[in-house]
Amino acid sequence: MSDFDHNPFADPNPFQDPSVTQVTRNVPTGLEEYNPFIDSRTPPPPGNVKIPNVMPHPQPAIMKPTEEPQAYTQVSKEHALAQAELLKRQEELERKAAELDRKEREIQSLNQPGGRKNNWPPLPQTFPVGPCFYQDFSVDIPVEFQKTVKIMYYMWMFHAVTLFVNVFGCLAWFCVDSARGVDFGLAILWFILLTPCSFVCWYRPLYGAFRSDSSFRFFVFFFVYICQFGVHVLQALGLQGWGNCGWISALTGLNKSIAVGVMMIIIAALFTVSAVMSLVMFKKVHGLYRTTGASFEKAQQEFATGVMSNKTVQTAAANAASTAATSAAQNAFKGNQI
Repeated sequence: MSDFDHNPFADPNPFQDPSVTQVTRNVPTGLEEYNPFIDSRTPPPPGNVKIPNVMPHPQPAIMKPTEEPQAYTQVSKEHALAQAELLKRQEELERKAAELDRKEREIQSLNQPGGRKNNWPPLPQTFPVGPCFYQDFSVDIPVEFQKTVKIMYYMWMFHAVTLFVNVFGCLAWFCVDSARGVDFGLAILWFILLTPCSFVCWYRPLYGAFRSDSSFRFFVFFFVYICQFGVHVLQALGLQGWGNCGWISALTGLNKSIAVGVMMIIIAALFTVSAVMSLVMFKKVHGLYRTTGASFEKAQQEFATGVMSNKTVQTAAANAASTAATSAAQNAFKGNQI
C-alpha cells in the first residue's frame, strides 16, 4: 500500500519551478483583486490596469441598404406591367358590356309596339306638330364616340342661340341707325333658315355616321361642315349688309351708340367662338373617322347600294328598262315587215 500513498509530484515540486516562481513574484498590483464577473457599477480596482467600458444596453445593428436589390426591382416592374394589362383588359370588357347593353336596349326599343318613336324635338303632346327625329346617344352611338357627338350637338345649340341673339343685336343696331333695316331682316332670315338646315345637313349626317359607321355619311358631313365653317367666319367678320353682328359691324355700331356697340361686340365674340370650335371639332372628327376604317371606296359602295335599294329608283329603272325593251321590240318588228 506504500506505493499508493506516494505523491509523484512531491519531489520535485512543479510549483517550485523557477519560471513559475518568477511569474508569481511579478504580478501587477491590484490584478489579484479584479474579478471580471462582478457588477460593472462597482468601482474599478486600484492600479494602472485599464478595464474597457461595457455598454449597459447594447442596441442591435440595423442595415439600411442604399438601393433595392435588382431581383426585387425586376419583380416590381413585371407586377406593374401585369396590373396595367389587367386594367386595360377590364376597360375593354366594360366597353364591350356597354356596347352590348346599348344594342340590347336598341332591340328592345324596336320590339316595342310601334317600333321606334321620334323624340326630337321634345314637343308637348298637345302641339299640332310631333317630333321629327329619333335621338338617343346611349342607344345609337357607341360608347367611345358618345362624348364627341354630344359636343357637336351642343355646338349646334350654341350656334342656334347665337343666331337668335344676333336678331336682337341687329334690331338694336337698326334702332340707332335707320339704314340697317336690311341687316335686321337678314338676321331673322338666317335664324329661321340656318338653324334647321345646319341640324339636318351636318349634325344628322354625323349622328348617322357614328351610329352605323357609314363612310358616305362621313363624307356628307365633311363637305357640309366645311361650308358651315365658312359661314361662321363670315358671321364673325360681320360685313355690313349681311345681317351679322360681327367685328366690323360692331366697330361701326360703336360710332352710333356705345351700349349697342358693346352688345354687338359680345355677339361677334360668340361667332368667333363658334368658328374656332368648329375648326377644332372638324379635326377631331376627322381623326376619329380615320380610326373607324372608313374610306372613299366604301362611301361609293354605300352610295351605289343605297341608290339601287331605293324603291323610287328601282321603279324608275324598271319603267325605263321596259320602255327600252318595248321600243326595241317595235323597231325589230318594223324591220322584219320591211
